[in-house]
Amino acid sequence: MVSQEMPRDASGAGASFINDPRIRGLIYQAVLFVLLVAFVYWIFGNTVDNLRRSNITSGFGFLNSRAGFDISESLISYSSSDTYRWALVVGLVNTAVVAVAGIITASIIGFLVGVGRLSENWLIRKICMVYVEIFRNIPPLLVIFFWYLGVLSALPQPRESIALPFGAWLNNRGFFLPAPIWGEGAWLIPVAFLLAIGLCWFVARRARQRQATTGEQFPVFWTSVALLIGLPLLAFVAAGFPLTFDFPKKSTFNLLGGTQIRPEFLSLYMALSFYTAAFIAEIVRAGILGVNKGQTEAAYALGLRRRPTLRLVVVPQALRIVIPPLTSQYLNLTKNSSLAIAIGYPDLVHIGGTILNQSGHAIEIVAIWMVVYLGLSLLMSGFMNWFNAKMALVER
Repeated sequence: MVSQEMPRDASGAGASFINDPRIRGLIYQAVLFVLLVAFVYWIFGNTVDNLRRSNITSGFGFLNSRAGFDISESLISYSSSDTYRWALVVGLVNTAVVAVAGIITASIIGFLVGVGRLSENWLIRKICMVYVEIFRNIPPLLVIFFWYLGVLSALPQPRESIALPFGAWLNNRGFFLPAPIWGEGAWLIPVAFLLAIGLCWFVARRARQRQATTGEQFPVFWTSVALLIGLPLLAFVAAGFPLTFDFPKKSTFNLLGGTQIRPEFLSLYMALSFYTAAFIAEIVRAGILGVNKGQTEAAYALGLRRRPTLRLVVVPQALRIVIPPLTSQYLNLTKNSSLAIAIGYPDLVHIGGTILNQSGHAIEIVAIWMVVYLGLSLLMSGFMNWFNAKMALVER
């Protein structure tokens, strides 16, 4: 029996082509990309035309001009004779410092408060709950003003400075610490510290291989602590103790010498830390509650008490749950650092605003802000995604 193939209908082939989800998705993406490029081109052309009509020069050549203004706080060398470009670098460094310090402090406080919210002690549980509810429902700008105007400004004048241990002082002009002065041979100490980090990584890797092969555990933590402290200490002794301190001393109107941490940085750092810690505490609490109760019951059945169970069983599993939402809080803290302009801390936005007022290049300054914060956010997101993938459980 001879079978005859029916000719395909051209309209049917076209319909099947359109109904293919993969092809249709590519078409939608191509159309959206073309529309987006056209929109950006229109915005760019319209902006250039408006600047030309207003006789306003554009471009980033102004960044090489002399800044002509001082910056109150800088970790790197800066003077008013430096360029606008270097002033923005100083602002970027200040932003990164307050963001990193705030992330570390907020993580520690948030973890402690999150665990405290699940404490069996009624008083600790309620104190942690009140802390979370207060800071989570107040705008971050008000928290900054609280620390700047309500706490640090209420400290005594320099004449009545509060003496602290190790030669430190505290007053309404900031926190004064002894300034370290390094001598010859001090370069051996950071070299020894980097060597200690490499040895810690090697010890941890060998310990994992040993446990996977023989089942025996190795005290990685205490070995790492000994390496991180012992090697730099040995380098310090070998270099002949190349360290002295310049202690701050009280004078008639202020403290002289030492290192000063200004109240602008302290208020911004404390506000961002305590504000973000309230959200991190809820994330930690949810992560702990997200661990299967069977894990806790199994630990109790093996004879473990509550604290060892929390430390060895619950918290390690909860940390894998809280890493993704922690990324959002770290990004929020970094972006909230732009509120420093309200109290005069010289971050990227504050210094950029000064440059904008002097040069009139508003579009360029705003573009720099956007690119920098976008870059910081992408770098932080990439690191947290890598860390999350590294900490995730791998199914066999």
